[in-house]
Amino acid sequence: MEKKTIGIIATVATALLCGCPGLFMCAFGVWGATGTMPYTTEVNGVSGAGTLPSTYGFVTLCLSVIFIAIPIVVGFVTLRKKPEESVDPVQPIPPAS
Repeated sequence: MEKKTIGIIATVATALLCGCPGLFMCAFGVWGATGTMPYTTEVNGVSGAGTLPSTYGFVTLCLSVIFIAIPIVVGFVTLRKKPEESVDPVQPIPPAS
């Protein structure tokens, strides 16, 4: 396969495996950062409820930015046009031996 085809496959795969979960994490991070995300627990018959601290939301937001950046970086690295080496036409040809 060509390098461009492999780059497209890698970009699509990272978009599905990292980009989409990153967007969902971003939504939950915003919800958690506001301090209004409720939780309920039950351990050995004892129930508890409350809201998650906003620091959990900020950490989720930071992780989501990393997850969203991965497909962008992969796409840039694999699909960029690399500069070709230029041949100087004025350069003298070496003598034949």
